[in-house]
Amino acid sequence: MAKAPAKKQKQDDRKIIRIFDTTLRDGEQAPGNSMNIEEKLRIARQLQKLNVDVIEAGFPIASDGDFEAVKKVAQTIKGPEIAGLCRSSEKDIDRAWEALKYAGDKGRIHTFIATSDIHMKYKLQMEPAKVLASAVKAVKRAASYTPNVEFSCEDAVRTRLPFLAEVVEAVINAGATTVNIPDTVGYTIPFEYFNIIKYLKDNVPNIDKAIISVHCHNDLGLSVANSIAAVQAGAGQVECTINGIGERAGNCSLEEFVMILRTRKDILPFACNVATEHLTPASRLLTSITGIGVQPNKAIVGANAFAHEAGIHQHGVLMEKSTYEIMTPESVGLSANALVLGKHSGRHAFNKRLMELGYELDDEKLNRAFERFKTLADLKKEVFDEDLEAIAAEESRLEDKYRLGHITVTCGSFAVATATVQLEINGTPVRTAELGDGPVDATLKAIKKLTKTKAKLIQYNVGSITGGTDAQGEVTVRVAEGNHTVVGKGSSTDIIEASAKAYVHALNRLNYKQARLIESL
Repeated sequence: MAKAPAKKQKQDDRKIIRIFDTTLRDGEQAPGNSMNIEEKLRIARQLQKLNVDVIEAGFPIASDGDFEAVKKVAQTIKGPEIAGLCRSSEKDIDRAWEALKYAGDKGRIHTFIATSDIHMKYKLQMEPAKVLASAVKAVKRAASYTPNVEFSCEDAVRTRLPFLAEVVEAVINAGATTVNIPDTVGYTIPFEYFNIIKYLKDNVPNIDKAIISVHCHNDLGLSVANSIAAVQAGAGQVECTINGIGERAGNCSLEEFVMILRTRKDILPFACNVATEHLTPASRLLTSITGIGVQPNKAIVGANAFAHEAGIHQHGVLMEKSTYEIMTPESVGLSANALVLGKHSGRHAFNKRLMELGYELDDEKLNRAFERFKTLADLKKEVFDEDLEAIAAEESRLEDKYRLGHITVTCGSFAVATATVQLEINGTPVRTAELGDGPVDATLKAIKKLTKTKAKLIQYNVGSITGGTDAQGEVTVRVAEGNHTVVGKGSSTDIIEASAKAYVHALNRLNYKQARLIESL
């Protein structure tokens, strides 16, 4: 006998899961993802549009740059709570609040210490009793500044459960209003994680006085599944990142977790406050800033997420979209009509569309971007959102040290490629010419000579932003120097110019990353 269909859950009956975004902290720690203050602020503004509950803006004591970024986000962003990470030391906690205090009662101190035997023995070299005392002391210190305190048991899933419960109970008594049970190394699997959260719910007497948070890494590809299991067991906050970026294999993907709650509301009695129509713009904005794209088959925001090639699938979608689409492109902010502007469009319409895509440019940058748009519109028959994003991304960069001027290249089947390049270095024009094996090689050699960089080009990729022979070419390069690896992106209808822009972008990012290292020493 067939089972009766499950009753649909009313929105009012659903438990609201708080979304804690750590793109600007854990996400930025992944190789190549470093962002300057202005770039962090742009991401924060997009997170504000997404209506996330908490933005973890950085690790204030890590460097002066991190401190200023957290401070700026705390001063600027309204709505979400602003968190700063700190170790369980007075110096860390004091520095964190110095940056977070501008957010007032929206400021959250997020302090942590490792609780697993392996971390306590080999990393901390501390006995469990001392770790417990340190955790309690840290929370009390944080609570002296604000009642909004989160405590994390680093490597919680490899922690002995009785000790984990002891720590959680103690920090709640000390003033923690959120306790995070992270899968720091991406080790757990869903049913195990469910049981860990359930154990705490059943064995920590004061657990109802705090929100249980979870922070899952993706080393085994289970971060989203583990997060779902955790909320089913009673967790009330999920820590995640845009595009799932983060250390090693990354974190729980914000867009995937949120859309699971929305799409499977028939069996999951949970909801969140995220405005899902801003998910795709957030993904693209992050990609434009970091230069690191998402794989085409990435769930929700990948280029193929709503593409149907098989004939049976295409026929089904044409007859009824729900046959093969479990969510609509519009629900995640993917416009059904990507063609938005043409050469007759005005500056106001152009700026409005950029703002919808997550870009807010000052007048000078907007004027430059609009002129580039007009030039592009004359060259191309159709201008797409992706073209606008490429223009805005380049104009919104803070490229303080190097700025590309002009390029002249001569080459042919029987001629040695020669490139003449002019740059501005700290505002001073410099120019040189170089020979190369081809026009791109000659151009990059000239830039390398002018900048005197010792960085090594380790990856060079070319793609098109949209279709057609008049499409903008997009070049992505990866360069490395010492322990630093960065990604640069550039776009143009001229692939040589796109290559030069990408290389200069990478060198600026490398310069910024090296400057941050010096600050932290």
